[in-house]
Amino acid sequence: MTRRRYELTAREWLIIEPLLPNKARGVPGVDDRRVLNGILWRFRTGSPWAEVPERYGPSTTCYNRFVRGRKAGVWDRLLAAVSTAFEGEIVMIDSTCVRVHQHGATGKKEIQRSRHGTFPRRPHE
Repeated sequence: MTRRRYELTAREWLIIEPLLPNKARGVPGVDDRRVLNGILWRFRTGSPWAEVPERYGPSTTCYNRFVRGRKAGVWDRLLAAVSTAFEGEIVMIDSTCVRVHQHGATGKKEIQRSRHGTFPRRPHE
């Protein structure tokens, strides 16, 4: 499999591979690196699990491995190991801007009719 832009490098894989659980199951497993790249692809794109490309294996496999790893603390160990092995300077920029429509800024309100027209009714009334 050729490495794509955002997939794990050989150096990253050398750090991560020993930390992965290696319990033998009854069914032959899918390549760990391939599934891990699928999990990372899903979070980088924000896509649903069902849209994970086939080159990473079945999307259900990616999802199940992620959930099992989360419960077992695998992701915490992986992130800690990669952070420790990193030899550069980390620069992070977050330019997130979330706008909410004026009508979506408050909670749901019930509409009540009055002789003067409609107006929002307060929940405690």
